[in-house]
Amino acid sequence: MNNIAIISSSKDPAGVNIRNNLSELYNFEKLSEKLDSNDVFLYNKIPNKAIKSYLIDDDLIFAENIDKRIDADIFIFASKHRSKENTPSFAVHAIGNWSNADFGGEERTLCPSSAVLLKNLFIELNRNAQEIQNYEITLEATHHGPYVKQPAVFVEIGSTDKEWNDKQNGEIIAKTIMDALNNQNKDYESCVVLGGGHYNQAANKIMLRTNYAVGHICPKYALEYLDEETLPQAINKTIPKPEIILVDWKGLGIHKQKITALLEKLSIRYERVQNIV
Repeated sequence: MNNIAIISSSKDPAGVNIRNNLSELYNFEKLSEKLDSNDVFLYNKIPNKAIKSYLIDDDLIFAENIDKRIDADIFIFASKHRSKENTPSFAVHAIGNWSNADFGGEERTLCPSSAVLLKNLFIELNRNAQEIQNYEITLEATHHGPYVKQPAVFVEIGSTDKEWNDKQNGEIIAKTIMDALNNQNKDYESCVVLGGGHYNQAANKIMLRTNYAVGHICPKYALEYLDEETLPQAINKTIPKPEIILVDWKGLGIHKQKITALLEKLSIRYERVQNIV
């Protein structure tokens, strides 16, 4: 039995929106247990999965070691997303920090991430949101906290109060989460992606066009911090453990030589994204 924790924050209108839609659409059962004085709900109608919905009072990105308070095998954080451009969006991503821990988590430390769950979430998100106009649907690079030792992903609505509180958006993410957990497809080949933007177009194409499942993503702006300490983390903390790195060659910028030398030094097999999509 896999125990799945879906976690929202009472400070986050998007997370509350998603949580409310989970309860309404899927008839989650209220349990006697509570967390931060908030009700806990259970859905157990997917074989071999016990899915619980939690509401915490902390900001999600600062909910450090939440896996010590909640007994679960996988953590799904249902969250708002902010962007400078206020672009309406739906996003999923792995968590951790390539450098400083300014927004939760630990410095130069990545968290485990399920590449299979990320792929199924992204597939279902694109299906559920296909009729929504003018929304960006994207994978983001690995970033921010909280620090956890269990596999964890963020699923987000961006980027303003209007989108966070839109009931239809909450429905889309709620359906996406449950459809992904009900998705039995898991015969994928895990990979890590290096290069490209924070909103990673290379990873988006890989997820939708190939059999690869992307775990951690190190974007161009973080490549200066990629080294013999952080790259092995990206590999070892992507589940299942990948045997290949996919490199967005055009998206490496000035770091091409450094990345090539690092991969060869560590004897890691790699392929250019442009050769497979």
